[in-house]
Amino acid sequence: MGGTFKGFKRWIFAGLALFLALFLTAAFVFRYDILSNALDPKVPFLTYRPPPAPDYGKPSSWALLPGAAHANQPVDVFFLHPTTFDGGRDWNGGIDQPKAQRFLSRVVIPNYAGPFDRVGRVFAPRYRQASLYTYLTLRDDARDARRFAYGDVRLAFKTYLSRYGEARPFIIVGVEQGGSLAARLLREEIATDPDLKRRLVAAYLIETVAPADEYGPKAAIPACEHKGETGCVAAWASAQEGDFRAVQELTGRSLVWDGTDQLVNLEHRAPLCFNPLLGGTGLERAPAKLNLGATNATGLDWGARPPFLQRQVSARCENGLLRTSKPKSSALRDSGSWADRRKVDAFNLFYADLEADALARSATMIGRSLAAVPAVPQGR
Repeated sequence: MGGTFKGFKRWIFAGLALFLALFLTAAFVFRYDILSNALDPKVPFLTYRPPPAPDYGKPSSWALLPGAAHANQPVDVFFLHPTTFDGGRDWNGGIDQPKAQRFLSRVVIPNYAGPFDRVGRVFAPRYRQASLYTYLTLRDDARDARRFAYGDVRLAFKTYLSRYGEARPFIIVGVEQGGSLAARLLREEIATDPDLKRRLVAAYLIETVAPADEYGPKAAIPACEHKGETGCVAAWASAQEGDFRAVQELTGRSLVWDGTDQLVNLEHRAPLCFNPLLGGTGLERAPAKLNLGATNATGLDWGARPPFLQRQVSARCENGLLRTSKPKSSALRDSGSWADRRKVDAFNLFYADLEADALARSATMIGRSLAAVPAVPQGR
């Protein structure tokens, strides 16, 4: 009898162990679905009440405004940040959402606005950004949230033009979600205005999938083909060599704006690929020796000059994507929570390359080299 009871307990234990193993396996396999589902607002966008609108007449609605040290810079930079808000109850994050603003100030601004600090006066509006969740689903509600965010960006740009940027040359910089919104801004506001088109130094759509056929040689705003060219677009989305998941997501799930205010699948259109190491859209492989400086600037104060790591990555355009080698330094590797790793990298492989590229294009525009700007904090 005792042996039978012990055998029964062993069967129960084995069954529980098998159930636990199956449960953990399923949790691992479907972890992305489970985690992304936790970010779903679970309300239709049509019935959703968004956070209060920003007032771009107030400094608190801007993540960056120029300080006195940049007063004499002849070029402006209009910077649109990427996704910093995870999601949850809201489709669009308020401009005062604490966690999102910490990621913006700690990670995004030093790594992605930083390369343009010495190029010109940087204006970075806060806006009611679409949540990270809207990039994990193709639902119409998510598209509505991204369309809603553009309203803030358009208003911020018009406020910049009327209050700060009249008759000045300017650069547009957009990263990831900000790059998508910047692409629409280029099409609807800049390409259709001869004066703005004339004053555009360049547009940098960083980690942004943009259809190459919209930026051909005869386009209103063509792709940047060589260093020093102005009035052009430099757009790329990168994937490390061997990262097949990233390639599949970039090519299979990317949405781009069409001419009717709609976000549509990229489908079989080739993305535009600008190589920051070459300063153009050439298909040759750029060796790591051309990499002027990568950096992990996370946590640095605005205006602080980060240390550069040279020759970190090679890069080449392949099938519309920028394929990079694995960085040599462990400081240039993904880290953080699952949600943080789904956002833009907490480092910039092409920091010094972008700075040099923007300085060269600005020098062409104004007819002289730009004076170095001291590394001192600007107002936020």
